[in-house]
Amino acid sequence: MKFLDLAKVYIRSGAGGNGCISFRREKYIEYGGPDGGDGGKGGSVWVEVVDGLNTLIDFRYQQHFFAKNGQSGMGRQRSGKDGEDIVLRVPVGTEVLDEDEETVLADLTEIGERFLLAKGGNGGFGNLHFKSSTNQAPRRANSGQDCVERTIWLRLKLIADAGLLGLPNAGKSTFLSSTSNARPKIADYPFTTLHPNLGVVGIDNTEFVMADIPGLIEGAHEGRGIGDRFLGHVERCAVLLHLVDGTSETVAEDYRTIINELEAYGGELADKPRVTALNKIDALDDEERAEARAALEAEVGAPVMMMSSVSREGLDGVLRAVRSQIDDDRLRIKQAEASEEEDSPWQP
Repeated sequence: MKFLDLAKVYIRSGAGGNGCISFRREKYIEYGGPDGGDGGKGGSVWVEVVDGLNTLIDFRYQQHFFAKNGQSGMGRQRSGKDGEDIVLRVPVGTEVLDEDEETVLADLTEIGERFLLAKGGNGGFGNLHFKSSTNQAPRRANSGQDCVERTIWLRLKLIADAGLLGLPNAGKSTFLSSTSNARPKIADYPFTTLHPNLGVVGIDNTEFVMADIPGLIEGAHEGRGIGDRFLGHVERCAVLLHLVDGTSETVAEDYRTIINELEAYGGELADKPRVTALNKIDALDDEERAEARAALEAEVGAPVMMMSSVSREGLDGVLRAVRSQIDDDRLRIKQAEASEEEDSPWQP
């Protein structure tokens, strides 16, 4: 299935049905009276998170969603039929954006969560509704409310505990295939990964979800290469694993390139906890390892871990470091939620 994480959608709710002007007419009945029914309510447009989806590919083939209009009222006090609602089914982690692609209308992160995109119009009152002691034969009825028409964007941000970052050929896909059940495409040329991949990684009888993001290059925030459009998928991650190619002659510059792109992207991405690892050490001798590690640590300003996805040397240590950061983040969230509950006023 092709991966699609951004879709433009046109929606329209249903208009309400018009009220009816009608009078009772029966044989042998001297006086009739108003019996016009109300119009039906127009259908609404909803978006709902469902299980089993991991892409917005369905919206590539259908971009227009129009709910049914409400039926007009009829005589004999018959109300019109309500229009049926339309539900847009999306995967977990979908954001609903306004037409400007910046205003976030809803952030859907739980299965079953629903959001009203366009409310259907109310049906108009029939003349039966206006009957009174002083106006026993009203000849007026209301029109139904108009529909709501709008353009929205759906943007998917994958739900993952950890995200993989690095230049092309840093070994991210090999790392994910070595540590999880994911089988991304691997080759010896840049930009092998064109779409984000998710894998369930296991360590010490625990599991967490890791996302492999297509490699960044210098100037990605300006649209160079694949660009930074996939960085949104790691915004929800608790920790970032930054892999640096140990066989590169410029490990410090490679590291700084990615950090600069994170800072240029903006938001809280550059401030997220990071684990930095020097990858592909199986291709280096002891002297080359020490030289590359020293250069990278001087740039990072903190200890750097050593690993190889091929020989699995140092792999468990990196996974434990990532897992520790995830546990710390979850503990911080629980403490924040507990603090909010304590500060909230008690309600009987």
